[in-house]
Formats: sequence, structure tokens, C-alpha cells
Amino acid sequence: MKKFLAVCAALCLFANAAAESVAPPTIAARSWLLMDATSGQILAAHEPDMRIEPASLTKLMTAYLAFSAVRDKRIDLQQTVNVSVNAWKVDGDSSKMFIEPSTPVRIQDLLYGLIVQSGNDAAITLAEAIAGSEATFVDQMNRTALSLGLKNTHFANPHGLPHVENYATARDLSTLANRLIIDFPELYKIYSTKSFTYNKITQPNRNRLLWLDPTVDGVKTGHTQAAGYCLIAAAKRPNGAHGDRRMLSVVLGTVSDSVRAQESQKLLNWGFQNFETHKMYSKGQVVLAPTVWKGAINKLKLGFNRDVYVTLPQGSRPKITTQVERTDPLVAPIARHAPVGTLKLLANDQIINSVPLLALEAVPTASIVGRSIDTLRLLLPH
Repeated sequence: MKKFLAVCAALCLFANAAAESVAPPTIAARSWLLMDATSGQILAAHEPDMRIEPASLTKLMTAYLAFSAVRDKRIDLQQTVNVSVNAWKVDGDSSKMFIEPSTPVRIQDLLYGLIVQSGNDAAITLAEAIAGSEATFVDQMNRTALSLGLKNTHFANPHGLPHVENYATARDLSTLANRLIIDFPELYKIYSTKSFTYNKITQPNRNRLLWLDPTVDGVKTGHTQAAGYCLIAAAKRPNGAHGDRRMLSVVLGTVSDSVRAQESQKLLNWGFQNFETHKMYSKGQVVLAPTVWKGAINKLKLGFNRDVYVTLPQGSRPKITTQVERTDPLVAPIARHAPVGTLKLLANDQIINSVPLLALEAVPTASIVGRSIDTLRLLLPH
């Protein structure tokens, strides 16, 4: 990995020294984390990598795979599927959608049953509809966890009922929830639904913050005896000239439903009140244009496929610099949006955020003559 250090005056937000770090509030939970989802920065955390039983937070991955299947047209929202006896008989009397084997059910209703009612029966029915069997679906859950970078997460079922091989961490769950919001913005709106009626049974969303805070639009609760009361909450509030910004809190292992809501609200308010988020780069903006070898073009434009932000303590005035690491030499073919390095944002020489640096264009291979010339050039010292 060849490293490049760039100190760019255009990126310096201010000239003064950074303010002292803001002390986080005391949170009554075994593990917790607050992320500014707009920038992707973790603002504060306690035991973020401690493995915990995720309980119904497991259903975030079930929803992620279901949303993926809808996007890829492997299932359709209006499609009806049969309910297996396996799904109908699942444990967890207080977490059911109350579907029946005698009545086919729509995929759309199953998604609402999974998300709003936290239905274990809905989770299994979706798993069987998407993958053919619960076991195959669980394999897909774990493969997807690896692809999303969830390093300390493993799933044993699609609903989160206790199992020794079902575990996650606050850090991994924040990543999963944020990707769910980013990758599926339209389907994510289901998480703000306050109640859902199926089979003449109306059940409320267990996320109390949907009623207490109008800026909260998700995301999921979980509870078992071992896990305690857990809540991942997401809120979006105005960010001045930079548009809206989102905070995402993960609170795991509290003593009651009311405490998980109270502590989540405390974290969200602390983040919005004590930090500000600044836009650094626009989607598609060219950051660098290094040499590319054996390609149809000589220079490769590098940048990002989304806007890039940085989050700083409210009122702080740090100098923001950048450090770029990339793998050299860059050799064609290179696909559009292929990651070719990392851009790190530093405040007063401390790394505060890292963002994958992407190829903004595809680079096909050069002719045989061009490739031969570059092969010889690569052998020379440079």
C-alpha cells in the first residue's frame, strides 16, 4: 500500500485549535453506541464490540435480505405465499403476526408483520419464500453479514429467538441499520409505521420513540431475558445549509422498555445538540487523477459515489486535512466504482473519518501494443 499525505487549504474549515471532546452522557445499558449516520462517524460508544444476543434486532438482517429480494425482483410485494406449519408453530407468543397455514399472505403484509409487529412467524415465512428453506436463508444472512463488514456477528435463525450461535455487537448493528436505511430508502419507510392490522389483530410498533419524538423514523426493538431490552433508533433533523442529517443510536441490555427508549432519546439529543456535520466532497467530485497502467486512458478520476461529510464538536474550529492511501500501481481493467484506496479525514492530525476512494469511471484495457509498452515501463524505476 503506497501512502500519500495531502494537506489541502481548500479543506480547512477553520484555523483555530479543535475544541475539547464533548463528554457523552451516562447511559444505563450494557453496551451502546451513537453514530452520525450522515458522515458515518461514531461519536461515542461503550463496549461497542461486546458480543450480545441480538434478540429481534436479528430481524434487521432478515429485512435487509427481503428488501434485496424485492429490489432484484426475486419476490414481489403483491405476491402471495403459503405459510408453513414450521412458521405457524414458531415460539414467541408475544412476537407473532398470527398468520395461518390455511391462508396465503402477501409479501407486503409479511414485511409489515416482520417490522411493525416483530413477527417471528413472518420472519420464517419470508425466509422460506426467498431461499426455499430457513437453513438456506440463514446461510445467506451470514454471507451478507460478511459482505457488509460485520466482523463480530453470526446468525442462527431469521427471528432472533435465543441460540448460542446468534450474536452481534453494537458496532455491527449500527452498520447494518445504516446500510438498511441507505440501500433501501423507500422500503425503510415501513419502520416509521406506528401500528399494523392483520387477521383482525392490531399491534403497535414497540419503538416508543415513534410517539415521543417526531424526528424519529425507526428502527427496531429487541428483547429476551438474556439480551435485556434493546433499541436501535434513527432520527433525522435539519442541519442548516447542509440539509438534513441523521443520528443512529444503539442501546443494548437495559432493564425495561421505558429505559431503552429514555436512554436512546438521551443519546440522540446529545448528538444533535453537541455536534455539527459539514459537507466535504460532493458525489462524483474528482479528488485525485493518478496514472493508470495498461489502460485505454492514462489518468483515472477518483472520488465517491455519495456526498462525504465530517462531524465535529459544535463550535470547534479544527483544521481538516486529508490523507490518501491507495494500492499502486493501478492496472487496467478497472470497473466503475471499484474501490482503489481510502481517503482519511484528520482534525488536528487525528483521524476522524475514513471513506473508500472509488474509480469514477471504468477503464478498459489498452491495445496489445499499449499493454506491452506499460509492462516495460513498470519494470523501470519510477
